[in-house]
Amino acid sequence: MTSCKDRSLNKYLIAAFIVFSSLLILVNPIAAQTPVVKNIVIVHGAFADGSGWKAVYTILTKKGYHVTIVQNPLTSLADDVEATDRILDQQDGPTVLVGHSWAGTVITQAGVNPRVVSLVYVAAFQPDKGELPINGRPLNPCLLKCV
Repeated sequence: MTSCKDRSLNKYLIAAFIVFSSLLILVNPIAAQTPVVKNIVIVHGAFADGSGWKAVYTILTKKGYHVTIVQNPLTSLADDVEATDRILDQQDGPTVLVGHSWAGTVITQAGVNPRVVSLVYVAAFQPDKGELPINGRPLNPCLLKCV
């Protein structure tokens, strides 16, 4: 049989545990480790060039972001990834990599660059690992050269 003193102590221990646990929930270790991102790299899709992103560029730079638009050559997937990698290597810190349309495939491959902290697909292809689909069909072999 437990005494009133023991029950009272148990209540306080349980209350302390609940308060301590709630404090742990408020401290998100992932958020504490997430780097501040000031770089955004945008890769345009097929049948376009980077000038189509000028309005977005203007909005983001006015908000203090360093924005770079890749002029990918659209000659092959490998060439587009290489162009994107060159731009990523010039960034001075954590970078968000954005791709539109065809560039979703490009950023999926270029996204392994250590500067990339997140990928953003804007109405873009988002292939699964090992998959390079366009409308359920394999990509044109000329786009895949040197992959």
